[in-house]
Amino acid sequence: MIGGVGPESTVDYYKNIIAMYRTRRRDGSYPQFIINSVDLQKGIDFLEANDLAGMAEFLLEEIEKLPRAGAEFGIIAANTPHIVFDQVAAKSPIPFISIVEAACACAKSRKLKRLALFGTRYTMQANFYQKVFTGEGIELIVPEPADQDYIHEKYFGELVPGIFLPETRAGLLAIVDRMKSKSEIEGVTLAGTELALILRGESYNGVALLDTGKIHCEAAVAEMLA
Repeated sequence: MIGGVGPESTVDYYKNIIAMYRTRRRDGSYPQFIINSVDLQKGIDFLEANDLAGMAEFLLEEIEKLPRAGAEFGIIAANTPHIVFDQVAAKSPIPFISIVEAACACAKSRKLKRLALFGTRYTMQANFYQKVFTGEGIELIVPEPADQDYIHEKYFGELVPGIFLPETRAGLLAIVDRMKSKSEIEGVTLAGTELALILRGESYNGVALLDTGKIHCEAAVAEMLA
């Protein structure tokens, strides 16, 4: 697993993978996996410079360490780096499970057709989520620009450092309410793994909350046990 992007959600991934594995394999065993926790700031610097080739190269250098440690497949424990997932997966020495494809499969299985997309500004303004979801007939709607700014600023200013404030939760849920009223969304794709740490729960006000990190963990455990 490529972790550290950011650290708080990597901790959640670690706990979820262990819990899900032990739920499915009740023999007292634990899953064995490798975490390469990388420098989040390096990734942000590449994105701020719009240097996607540099971002892909940075991830590939870190990914190449995983099979040397014995890994047979991998995941990137974050959404935003999936902006270069296709380039990275094509050159990776081991197969990788996409958080976007896993989230799309979950939405499709729940017959959700109209979803809001919450994440970093990089994720909300890119098209890597829309490309996968649109192919399955699922519409993704991004928040208004001011709401995108709010989500992005709270994400890096509070959630990534591990600060979870009730007023920020209320602010995020207010955006959900506005989008439900204006755009008739059925759910929210929490396409920032730290978002699920403050918006915990399966739903809010009749709107499904898709925890992409948890969905990704479930896909990883299924592959471990395949």
